[in-house]
Order: sequence, then structure tokens, then C-alpha cells
Amino acid sequence: MSANVGDVAPGFSLPDQTGEQISLSKFNGEKLVVLAFHVFDFTGG
Repeated sequence: MSANVGDVAPGFSLPDQTGEQISLSKFNGEKLVVLAFHVFDFTGG
């Protein structure tokens, strides 16, 4: 799967830093949403 600037992101939910599930749809209507994924950070791997 690839994404380009301006593409609509698919709906998904992930746990936040406290373990609470957060859905992307929670931010519908916001002007800007930044997603940052840090693969292997803090995993020791």
C-alpha cells in the first residue's frame, strides 16, 4: 500500500501511549492530522 499527498487515509484504530484506542475518524473535520510511526523504537530490537 502506498499513499500520496492529499490521499484520504483509510480508517483505523491504534492504542495511544496510555493504551486507549484512538480512531482516525475522531479527527474528522480537523484541518491537519500528523501521524508518526517509529518502527522498533523502544523495543530493544
